[in-house]
Amino acid sequence: MKEQEPVGDQATQILAALGGVANIIDIEPCTTRLRSEVRDPGQVDVAALRAAGAHGVMVSGRVVQVVVGPSVDTLATDLEELM
Repeated sequence: MKEQEPVGDQATQILAALGGVANIIDIEPCTTRLRSEVRDPGQVDVAALRAAGAHGVMVSGRVVQVVVGPSVDTLATDLEELM
């Protein structure tokens, strides 16, 4: 069984996989997902998001939804602190 990453590390990895602070327009928690709007969807690294613990990733235009589970609120708070 894979060991869970500390949430702060997970937030750092997700931020990088979304293309970094400069690529993120908005990010918010929604039930079990991080919903984000990015400037350039081509900078989003879906494999890195999965490696950071995402259960799923959906990209539709500039909207990226990262399914992370019930810890989404804590993760969103960590992301806001990093940004």
